[in-house]
Formats: sequence, structure tokens, C-alpha cells
Amino acid sequence: MKKVLFLIFHGFDPNNGISKKISYQVDALAQCGMEVHLCYMDEKDIKRRIIDQEVIADYGKGFLSKIRKRTEFSSISNYVKEHHIDLVYIRSNHNANLFTINMVKKMKADGAKVVMEIPTYPYDTEYEAQGISRQIFQDRIFRNQLAKNLDAIVTFSDYDKIFGQHTIKISNGIDFDSVKMKTTINDTSKELNLIGVAEIHEWHGFDRIVKGLAYYYSKPQEYIVRFHVVGYFFSTEIENEFKKIISDNHMEDYVILYGKKHGEELDQIFEKCDFGIGSLGRHRVGIDKIKTLKNREYAARGIPFVYSETDSDFDKKPYVLKVPANETPIEINSIIDFYKSLSLSPAEIRDSIKNLSWGEQMKIVLNRVLL
Repeated sequence: MKKVLFLIFHGFDPNNGISKKISYQVDALAQCGMEVHLCYMDEKDIKRRIIDQEVIADYGKGFLSKIRKRTEFSSISNYVKEHHIDLVYIRSNHNANLFTINMVKKMKADGAKVVMEIPTYPYDTEYEAQGISRQIFQDRIFRNQLAKNLDAIVTFSDYDKIFGQHTIKISNGIDFDSVKMKTTINDTSKELNLIGVAEIHEWHGFDRIVKGLAYYYSKPQEYIVRFHVVGYFFSTEIENEFKKIISDNHMEDYVILYGKKHGEELDQIFEKCDFGIGSLGRHRVGIDKIKTLKNREYAARGIPFVYSETDSDFDKKPYVLKVPANETPIEINSIIDFYKSLSLSPAEIRDSIKNLSWGEQMKIVLNRVLL
């Protein structure tokens, strides 16, 4: 049995969206017949690096511990050597530097294949948009050198090469057991309920829906459209700006803010909603081609949805509405007309993405690098 080490440079919380995705990937690798070990950081009090439940490095507390966790990687490379790991799957934390380069070189010298997943590419503009581009200063200097030492870069984009290294192109996958399909067919003869679920950043562009609703209701309307927003805001600035757009346009009756919801609570909100709102502002951070988890989750739920980026898995699906990647308010009537033209059931929408299971996606990586 081949051995895989799945390496992340941050904490692991089963209730966190990113951690859930990582869990699905780890499970998928195991389903493909791999022996999988997960390496992550525990930073609750004492900073410790852990593989499965075993502490492989204890960095202590205080300022020095923050430096050590970013520079000490021999514990990882030693584990790879001692346990005869065949493949190291790194989730990039945009932390290319001399220490991560040296770690990769050591793992390769001991016979391991090493790939690195870059969840979003390009990512420079995202850091710039958040005013924290200084955090990837070192990464910009060393990422080409790091990429050169890898066997491949795993990407959810359509780029053939990233930082000079060839890519393995996969899609964000779905763990179908964790996403409940919508079962309620609502009466939409008099109203339509939209839903947007996200950790809300400016690139989600949810403000375009609110502004579209404001224009829609600037004239008397018998047909009611509401926007259900689920998730917390990335920053108080984004939250305050979004709420100001709602209040300035008097949309309080038509935009419902739930905060973060999961499990049965989230399922219940989906049951009363009919149409998903994907990303409508990726152009704000210079991204066009991307395969977001949210598009896949909406399809797995069995609801049609809208987005503005390029997603080759969905661009030609009959239940997807594409809108321009610009700052214009979304035309609500276009959503209403599109929804009324559809005749697909939730089961038919969900069945259309069977190939996007995490098992199928991780198999692509294994076939290219290991098998």
C-alpha cells in the first residue's frame, strides 16, 4: 500500500470549511487505496506540529515559537524518510522560502514524490485587496525556486504552468455524503428565494444582488424576490459596507442575514430557497478562471445558480446563469426569467456532477504522479 502525507501549515478544525475540504481529500485518498497521514499545526496554547494524533515537534510559547513553526521542517522531512512516504501532498500557505525549499529537497532525496496544491491562483491580488500583500513578500521571491523542486503543482484553474512548473488540473470536489440534496419543491409562482453561502469577501460580489434588488423594487412589484445571506463577514469593514448598502436602499425586508449556519440549520434554509448566488466579483481581485467549492455545493444541493467567473465544469450546464464580470447591478428579472425557463429536478442537477466527487479528483493526481 502506497503512503501519502497530506501536509498543511495551519490548524485543523473539523467545523471549519477549509478543514472539512481537507478531510474530504484525505478520505478520498484513502478510498483510492492509499495509507494517508495528516500533518497540521496545533496552536491553541503551545504551538505543536502533529501528524495524525502524534506530536512530532513542540515549539513552545511566545515569540520564538512563531519563528520556529515557520522555519523548522526537519521534523516533517525526517518523518517522510523514516516512514517511507511515497507522496507528499502539500497545501500551499503561500510560504515559499529557503526553509520550505530545503524541506522539499530533502523529501525528494529520500524518494518521495512531492506536489503542492495552490487553492486559488493567481493570489497576489487577493492579498493586495485585503491590504496584506507584505505577508507574501518572501513567497514572491522564492516561489519559482520552490516550484522548480516539486513534481507538479495541483491547481483548480486552467493554467498549464504555474511558477514555471507544470500543473495537474483538477476540480474542487464534492463529498456527496456531506451535502444534503434539496427535497422541497417550493411554490415559486409568487416569489423566488435566492441564497448565498460564504465567508463573505468583496470578491463574492453579493452587493451586486442587493443593488439589483434595489433597482427591481424601485418600481411596484407583485412578484417577490428575497436574498438569504448565510455566513460571517471576513471583516467588520466588509460587513458595515454591505449593511450600509442594504439600509441606504431600504432592502431590509428583502435581504436576510443569518450569520454562520451549518448542519440541519443550513439544510432548512436551503429547503426554503430556490436559486444559488455564486461569486459575482472575482474580477475585483483579478481572477477569471476558477472552480469554486460553492458552485459544486449548489449543484450537489440540486439548485440552479449564477456566477460571473469562468468555470469549465459548469459554464455550459443548462441550470447555470452566467452574468458579466463587472460592477453592474444584477438584473433580477433575468434571474426570474431564467429560473422559470428551467424544468430540471434537484436529482437531475445533482446527478450531472457525479464526476466531481473528491475520489475522482484525487485519483487524477495519483494517476499522474504515483500510479
